[in-house]
Amino acid sequence: MSSKKPIRVEIKARYADEPIEKMIKRFNRKVKKERIIEIFLEQKSYEKPSDRRRKLKKRRKKVLEKLNRDKRNTKDR
Repeated sequence: MSSKKPIRVEIKARYADEPIEKMIKRFNRKVKKERIIEIFLEQKSYEKPSDRRRKLKKRRKKVLEKLNRDKRNTKDR
């Protein structure tokens, strides 16, 4: 997953007097969506392939549990 080209995230004001806090929030959301911080931390140190697979499996399981929980909650309503 290593990328040689730099990752650019640009945020421009949507209107003239948009508050800085709002722009920072949009920037943070965009960075999270692009997984920039996660990729950096992954590349910072070597991780064994077996550990990487284990972590991915754990993440998938967590997402599936959350989806199933949400389905059950919507059915109960």
